[in-house]
Amino acid sequence: KLEIFTFMSHHVTDSESGSLTKIQPILLDFGRFFLNVLQENIRSFTDIYGITLDIFRIFWGKIFFSFFGKYLQEFSSEAKQRWASRVEPETQEVELLLDLVLKTRFSSDLCYFRSSVEEPMLLEAEDDREEQPALVPSLFPLIPPTLYFSTAKEKVELLPAEQRRQLKWKMSSVTPNVVKHTVGRSHFKTTKKSHDWLGCWGHHMKSPGFKTLGEHQKLNHFPGTFQIGRKDRLWRNLSKMQVRFGKQEFSFFPKTFILPQDIKLLRKAWEDSGSKQKWIIKPPASARGIGIQVIHKWSQMPRKRPLLVQKYLHKPYLISGNKFDLRIYVYVTSYDPLRIYIFSDGLVRFASCKYSSSMKTLSNKFMHLTNYSVNKKNSEYQSNSDDKACQGHKWALKALWQFLGSKGVDTSLLWEKIKDIVIKTVIASEPYVNSLMKVNVRSSYSCHELFGFDIMLDENLKPWILEVNISPSLHSNTALDVAVKGQMIRDLLNLAGFRIPSRDDVATPCSSASSSTSSLCGGTRERSRSDLSADEKVKRAFYLTQRYADQDFLASVLDVLTPEDVRVLAETEDEFSRRGEFERIFPSSSSSRYLRFFECPRYVNILLDQWEQKYWNNKTKSIDLLRTLCQKGVHLGTCDPAHMVIHLINQKENKRNEAS
Repeated sequence: KLEIFTFMSHHVTDSESGSLTKIQPILLDFGRFFLNVLQENIRSFTDIYGITLDIFRIFWGKIFFSFFGKYLQEFSSEAKQRWASRVEPETQEVELLLDLVLKTRFSSDLCYFRSSVEEPMLLEAEDDREEQPALVPSLFPLIPPTLYFSTAKEKVELLPAEQRRQLKWKMSSVTPNVVKHTVGRSHFKTTKKSHDWLGCWGHHMKSPGFKTLGEHQKLNHFPGTFQIGRKDRLWRNLSKMQVRFGKQEFSFFPKTFILPQDIKLLRKAWEDSGSKQKWIIKPPASARGIGIQVIHKWSQMPRKRPLLVQKYLHKPYLISGNKFDLRIYVYVTSYDPLRIYIFSDGLVRFASCKYSSSMKTLSNKFMHLTNYSVNKKNSEYQSNSDDKACQGHKWALKALWQFLGSKGVDTSLLWEKIKDIVIKTVIASEPYVNSLMKVNVRSSYSCHELFGFDIMLDENLKPWILEVNISPSLHSNTALDVAVKGQMIRDLLNLAGFRIPSRDDVATPCSSASSSTSSLCGGTRERSRSDLSADEKVKRAFYLTQRYADQDFLASVLDVLTPEDVRVLAETEDEFSRRGEFERIFPSSSSSRYLRFFECPRYVNILLDQWEQKYWNNKTKSIDLLRTLCQKGVHLGTCDPAHMVIHLINQKENKRNEAS
């Protein structure tokens, strides 16, 4: 390895300017040389390789990984054993590697490419990339633009220095590289200060921590989403929905018990199910497959810790004899009104051993668990870097749809069933999130969230929800991950609608904050929500207090649009225009049926539902109407209220005509 790295450093040092275009042939030659040395497919590496890889990420990044990242993802089990006995030499070799790399003279051009496998290398000169405007104008007058986030094949124009200074991103220990790269292309700089950042991709906080967010800041979480993010809370909330609305609507999750509370109910269900029933036990707040077991004897049940116990889905749909699950990416931009998007692509994660229903195999995690973090440890695990290929133990979701379609499966119907599960599950969290938002968040602008829904298909292709992740992994170890997650994050950040605030909006640092929230401290100003006029309050109360409201009555909510109505509708249409490869599944032209699942009705959900029913197939007409109203400043509450009077007159005339 030292000879290989020396070869690399000498050739790069010998290149005069070190520019990327000039050393490209050298890198190609080195790539071939390196791959010739690595004859076997090395697929799992121990600490020494991990440290070596980290060193090269610092300096080489895209260049290094574009050639041989796929060969260094993991080391073979034989290699692990060989290196396990070399504790002393490992340390010495790392020191030699550090000396070698740090003494090498790297140009600024190469240092620009600090990265991991998160993005493919761009061998074109940077100037060859297509330049995009830094700001996306609103569809409507008198509404500010949003920041544009580009693909790796684009570059974003520089804003004026005054605005550019405000492009600050708060880094967290969990900020994934794919997010760092995407915001970096839009010229965001990282900041250690706690008050002047515009965006942060970080840990979920306790609800009071959200009080520190300034109105100009966006964090990638809502308070209270643990109500579906924790396994025990998810099943409690879905079970409540099942009791209220019946199994016909809520039959997409397995029978579940939460211990120790449900121990007696579990014991009865266990006895009723017979000795052949398999059960899966999970810690309520774990991830990556940690602590999960499949059991069939009562004596195997742990006694001393909180647990979630479910009937095991023992007849999964198999492909080539392997079980799999789906990682579906769901993005919520707002809870009031509720707006839910689903990404068109996702991941299909296979167990790395062929499935067997035999009781003797229950301890084999490579057979019964589909988590990548579990299966990558199997020497039989096969990676896949092609997002269009149906090979290896990880596929793109679009590749699965193509595969199932070739088998005669109605994938459109299956996708609709998955969207139904997503909408109902998010609605189950809605009352908790909105309650905490009112108490802890100054502006609804400040919160948005990406969820990772894990779905499994049974032998009849019925989708079942396994869990919901409120911090889904965005690590990108292969070109497949990059293709799916890179596009998804770029589209998500455009959907989020980041705005450049005025200087007055950026608060000064707060004087004190708890240790858990100080990194997100955003000033001490009081929460400033838009004040509704008396007329607006009357209108909202009118539509929320009707016990038996038919469609004709609800449709009249659009007859007279208040300033806040226009603002919400314009925001929704602007957001929809930036959706990229996301699909908005709520609200939609057919989402009215879901309104009954809300614990309490919300006026803006009724407003958007009626708007979509009326204009879903005629967006041009809806946008023209809103443009006219925004041009008059209706959404700002600054125009003559004559438009409301005109609507009222028109409404009376229409009723008079209908009567005649």
